[in-house]
Amino acid sequence: MSDQPRPRASLRTAVVWEVLKEALDRQVKATGRDALDVLDTGGGTGNFAVPAARLGHRVTVVDPSPNALFALERRAAEAGVADRVRGVQGDILGLFDVVERHGFDAVLCHGVLEYVDEPAEGVRNAVEALRPSGALSLLAAGLGGAVLARALAGHFTEARQALTDPAGRWGEGDPVPRRFTADQLSDLVSDAGMEIAAVHGVRVFADLVPGVLVDTEPGAVEALLKLEAAAAEQPAFHSVATQLHVLGEKRR
Repeated sequence: MSDQPRPRASLRTAVVWEVLKEALDRQVKATGRDALDVLDTGGGTGNFAVPAARLGHRVTVVDPSPNALFALERRAAEAGVADRVRGVQGDILGLFDVVERHGFDAVLCHGVLEYVDEPAEGVRNAVEALRPSGALSLLAAGLGGAVLARALAGHFTEARQALTDPAGRWGEGDPVPRRFTADQLSDLVSDAGMEIAAVHGVRVFADLVPGVLVDTEPGAVEALLKLEAAAAEQPAFHSVATQLHVLGEKRR
């Protein structure tokens, strides 16, 4: 798992990072340019933007939070990539108020669609920001993972509520406004004019395994990372993943 930290926190990002890195490598080969222009919508403090910049790419992060953008600036400086990371305050529904259309080789939309009023418009904007043959990395909360988590915690009524609620919410106290199935996310990407290159389940096991086991058992983190990677592409596990990742490629 290159360019990613090894602590337990990496369990949340390792699968997505590997898929994204491979997609960026393909874009480098397809364009013949070593440095790509990458847009990270809702990129916050740079969990993906900074590693992408370490690969030599130019990354623009659009996020509504000034505090997150300040942390991004500090993080990029500490990583030695401040010259390749630019933070801009904004959001995906007003994306073209702050960035140009058709200006990017890859667009990341991670943890954004759950919180916007019009997810379909958000995806359309992300796609419109891409150059021909660009790639879209879309990550959002999975419905099945929430249902399973509530059930395993003994909250069976909340689990059923999430399962039947149109937005996938388990109650008024649910901090996530909206969740998706793999088919719903794939349809959003397809309807925006992109081909589905891959669908992955993310954090299939990581949120269910007791932390004490992972933290104290020698080699547990590495073994769990390998298990997550093996399960990510299996459609049977998409329905129980905490998050879902869809990789789209722009139609020419």
